[in-house]
Amino acid sequence: MSCPIVNERFCFKEEMNLTIHKSSLFYPGDGFIAYNPGGEIVFRVESYCPASRSKDELILMDSTGASLVTLQRKKPSLHQRWEGFLGEKNEGQEPIFTIHKSSIIGRYDIVAQVHNTDPIQEFKIEGSYVQRSCKILYNNNPRITESGSEEEETKVVVAEIERKMDSDAKVVLGKDVFLLCLKAGIDGAFIMALVLVLDQMEGHDYKESGDMVNFTFGH
Repeated sequence: MSCPIVNERFCFKEEMNLTIHKSSLFYPGDGFIAYNPGGEIVFRVESYCPASRSKDELILMDSTGASLVTLQRKKPSLHQRWEGFLGEKNEGQEPIFTIHKSSIIGRYDIVAQVHNTDPIQEFKIEGSYVQRSCKILYNNNPRITESGSEEEETKVVVAEIERKMDSDAKVVLGKDVFLLCLKAGIDGAFIMALVLVLDQMEGHDYKESGDMVNFTFGH
């Protein structure tokens, strides 16, 4: 697993638990602010469109307002295709990764490909983003042995999304406040970008969901 994908500054050497507040300086509940355990802002996403249910462009910023990733919804698209660009997108700039829904009988996967990378990397989400209870796993592609059979895939948890508890009141907070738990070495900016797209794809579906979400990366 290679790091960085977006920015080496956010490949933390130790595990990092970020508190994600689905809010905005302009419109509460319509943006994102991510805080580290010390209460400092790490990432933010501002919204300038109150009460909008979906957006065509999102910009992930650091605490100073510098653009880290521009996420754009590709139109027209039958598979909710999104493209991720480093920094603030310029005309003619190529995306560093794409994300889209891939339909399979009985369920769907969400597949993301990181361009110009080698070997292929794959990440999967197991659980439910809707319920703020899921794991993001790095999944080594199965290798073909000399006998022609596939070896076991190796899955490593690189991040988790969890409900956040108020330790003083001993109550679980609402879904607009949750934890993003990053394992050491994973690019937190890239994971946060995936969370933003997940929220656009699934964030307004409040039914129970047990779908597995796949992220596949190739250089």
